[in-house]
Amino acid sequence: MIVGVVPSPGNRHLINRPARRKDARQPPWKSRLVRQLGHTGPMRIELAGLPGDPARPNEDFVSAVLPASGRGGVLVLLDGVTPPPSGDDGCAHSVAWFTARLGGALVELCAARREMSLRACLAEAIVRTAAAHGDGCDLAHRRTPQATVVLARWDGTRVEHLVLSDSVLLVEAADGAVTAVLDDRIARLAARGPVTDAQRNAEGGFFTAAADPAVVSRAVTGVLPRAEVRALAALSDGASRWVEVFRAGDWAQCLGLLAKSGPSALIDRVRAAELADPQCAAFRRGKAHDDASAVYVEL
Repeated sequence: MIVGVVPSPGNRHLINRPARRKDARQPPWKSRLVRQLGHTGPMRIELAGLPGDPARPNEDFVSAVLPASGRGGVLVLLDGVTPPPSGDDGCAHSVAWFTARLGGALVELCAARREMSLRACLAEAIVRTAAAHGDGCDLAHRRTPQATVVLARWDGTRVEHLVLSDSVLLVEAADGAVTAVLDDRIARLAARGPVTDAQRNAEGGFFTAAADPAVVSRAVTGVLPRAEVRALAALSDGASRWVEVFRAGDWAQCLGLLAKSGPSALIDRVRAAELADPQCAAFRRGKAHDDASAVYVEL
C-alpha cells in the first residue's frame, strides 16, 4: 500500500517525494505518488496544500491511498470549519485535531472496508471521532468541530463518490468533458441572503460532518463506470475560489491546470489573486486568505 497524506505545518513529512535540485522552488508542502497498477497502466496522484495563515494550523486534511483492499484507490479531502472568533464551540479540541481524527478514520474505512458504502464509511468515522472527544466536549453545540467532506473510491469497474457541503469534486469523463459534483446548499442559501449559524446542520439549511452520523443522508453521492472516468480532483473551498470567487477560469480549465501543472500551481494562482485584493474589495469573500488543499488523480 502507498499512502499520501498532506499534513498540517509542523509535521511536514513528504511521502515518495522526487529528488529536487537545490535551486528548485520548494512548495510549502506537496506529495506526489505514481504507482504502476498492472494492466490499468500508470496512475498519477498529486496532493498539495497551504494554510491561509502561516501562524495557524492548517484545518484541511487531504489524503490518497493506493491500492484500496488490493485494487484501485481512495481519496479523502476535508475542509475544517474555522471556529467563531470568540472560540465558543463547546469543545476542548481544535478543528485540526478533528479533521485529523475524522480523516484518518475515513482513510482506513474507505480503503479497508470495500463492502461498506461511502455513506456508511462516513457515518462510522463520525461515530469514532465523536467517541474520541470525551465527556468534556459539548457535541450538541452548533459550532462543535466540523468539516466538509469529499470522498472518492475506485477499482477496475466503478468509481464511487460522496460530497458534503461546499468542497468540490471534479470528474473528467473519457471524452474530456468535466463535471463538478457539488453540494450547493450554501450557494443557494447565499443567493437568498446572509448564511447564518442557525442554518448550520438544520432542516432547510446546509450540512457538515460534525458529531451526528445521520448527516450522511444529506451527502451527494453517485457511482460511475470506471471506463467512463479519466481523472478526478478534489478541492477545498480555499482552492476552488480560483473558479468560484476569482472567476479566473471554469471547472474544465481548473482541471486542465491541475493536469498540466499540478495542485501547487493552482494554489499559487489563488494566493496571487488574494494578494492582489487584500481588502476583499474587488472579490468579496469571508477571508482574505483561506486554507487551500487539492488532490488530482489520473486513473
